[in-house]
Amino acid sequence: MNEEPSPSDIFRQRLREAREMRGYKQEQLAERAKMPATTVAHFEAGTRKPSFDSLRKLAIALEITTDYLLGRVDDPELAEAGDPLFRDVAKLSGNDREIAKDFLKMLAERSKKDKGS
Repeated sequence: MNEEPSPSDIFRQRLREAREMRGYKQEQLAERAKMPATTVAHFEAGTRKPSFDSLRKLAIALEITTDYLLGRVDDPELAEAGDPLFRDVAKLSGNDREIAKDFLKMLAERSKKDKGS
């Protein structure tokens, strides 16, 4: 008989998978989430559980949903299925994601200026 993994096991596994999917080391994720690297290590090892605040910070830093981290959904990408742009961005590593976000922001600002003239 197979036992389902506990919510804590799911969280620690999903956190590690999401971090690796983004190409971050624990220290990099911790810096983005504004928490000590040891905290991320404890979460991934399962020796500590996150507060709601920490869970939110991690999800924001990883650009995924808290539902994914908690095992409520299996798809880490919020809008991946609906828009090819999101699908492509989701495949980028952490540094490339930052470059893409800056570029998209610049394009949005340019478009806004063009509409205003």
